[in-house]
Amino acid sequence: MTGLRLPELPRLMIDDAVKSALLEDWGRAGDITSQATLPADACAVAQIVSRKSGVLAGLRFAESAFRETDTALSFDALKQDGETLAPGDTVARIEGPARALLSAERVALNFLGHLSGIATATSRFASQISHTKAEIVCTRKTTPGLRAFEKYAVKCGGGANHRFGLDDAILIKDNHIAVAGGVTRAIEAAKAFAGHLVKIEVEVDTLDQLKEALTAGPDVVMLDNMGPETLREAVDITGGRALLEASGGIELDTVRAVAESGVDLISSGWITHSAPVLDLGLDIEIA
Repeated sequence: MTGLRLPELPRLMIDDAVKSALLEDWGRAGDITSQATLPADACAVAQIVSRKSGVLAGLRFAESAFRETDTALSFDALKQDGETLAPGDTVARIEGPARALLSAERVALNFLGHLSGIATATSRFASQISHTKAEIVCTRKTTPGLRAFEKYAVKCGGGANHRFGLDDAILIKDNHIAVAGGVTRAIEAAKAFAGHLVKIEVEVDTLDQLKEALTAGPDVVMLDNMGPETLREAVDITGGRALLEASGGIELDTVRAVAESGVDLISSGWITHSAPVLDLGLDIEIA
């Protein structure tokens, strides 16, 4: 994809995650297969190649895996995060000590395939609604420990980020409403608590709840599990008084109709928790 302005993940965050993954993979004795079968001075050249069409994300994680394994390995990126890949496209070229190269292979491909899978899934959703004003946004349904990286991948695919955690926005859901004693009470309590920079969103299940919520004045209303016709009614009722987010079971074959209802945002947990890995492989160049 072109024209994307991607966030810059700090190198420290990437390297720490990669180091942890490498230590998990190497165990107590390192890559005993490469040690057993390859001479210590053997060198190799390899390419990371896309087996399927998709959108690239996580290139710096792959680079970090090779760099952290052995600084003698060179990593030449031939693509950039956010770019569209076709089957057979070469993503990067790696050269150096063969043992180190193969010891880093799986960790590099795990990060690259997982994050590219999320970017690809997001891109497919986004392409279905590009003719509307709606944006695809992710949720907190992420892999523990990988949230910032998965949300980065969503951006690579042309999506937008919802909140990163429980502390950067107030999202009043049905259980909060039940305990607080109603939609109005929950919103009023949130407004009394929040600072001026904290957004307030409330989830509603019915149009009557929407009308009540709008009277209390939230910034965003989440319309949970509503069909396109009901969503259109919700857009008319709201009249621009709040941003509207559609949520709940939205799939690739239904997202277009949801977007065409006029909502502002469409949230999907599937793009992070269930997106299939993009198949990328590492091929050794044989002289």
